[in-house]
Amino acid sequence: MPRLQISPKLSIQYLEINPRGSPAVLLLHGLGACGASWALQFPALVDAGYRVIAPDIRGFGQSTYPGGRLRISDLAADMSCLLERLMTGPVYLVGISLGGAIAIQFALDSPALIRKMVLVNAFASLRPKSPSLWFYYAVRFILVHTLGLPAQARAVAHRIFPHPEQDALRQELVKEICQADPDGYRAVMRSLALFNVANRLNEIHAPVLIISGEEDTTVPQSVQLDLQKGLPAAEHIRIPAAGHAVIVDQPELFNRHLLEFLRHS
Repeated sequence: MPRLQISPKLSIQYLEINPRGSPAVLLLHGLGACGASWALQFPALVDAGYRVIAPDIRGFGQSTYPGGRLRISDLAADMSCLLERLMTGPVYLVGISLGGAIAIQFALDSPALIRKMVLVNAFASLRPKSPSLWFYYAVRFILVHTLGLPAQARAVAHRIFPHPEQDALRQELVKEICQADPDGYRAVMRSLALFNVANRLNEIHAPVLIISGEEDTTVPQSVQLDLQKGLPAAEHIRIPAAGHAVIVDQPELFNRHLLEFLRHS
């Protein structure tokens, strides 16, 4: 896999599929995952003629974590460096969960580099109203700071893939999360807790599609509705029988909505 060296301690590994395709689609994964988590989207995007770029965000997959303080804007800046290196020009930007937060920040910081944006189970500020969800977030925070990534990975995987027939998906997610740099994972969790650009959403002028899994138990529908209210011109689609990992739960339906939006002028 190719790698971009941003600094002596920071390198970003990425997948590039169909490099002669055009325009480019940049896929940003969720917390604990990696670029390969978009594997079920790759064939559909390549068949449609797009150039597909799926990086491992710093600290995840095979990308390094250089240490120090971390903000979502730093992760967005990494993506700007990557696109500059690859000379993509403006891209279609697709982000799920953490990747959605990075996409929003990227749109604020580098608006000229975006054609359209797709936000999947995303948020401009993660402030749930449910006590049970606050408890879940608190447990995750405590687990990753005490028992470490394996315990965190198991808790997250069971939340995202709760059904018995999803055992293979749970095991794959646990494996992905355990690849992460523990310090990087904790730093990104802290940055997400502080992330709040809700009052800046009106600065985003690129066309936006919001996709929500109707059964998402990680980013509540109320938070995603707040995102929609902040982007009143955005299209919003809810996919039934899909949770937080909608790109895996319902890949064919997700891909259909994604391609329809990208193709629509």
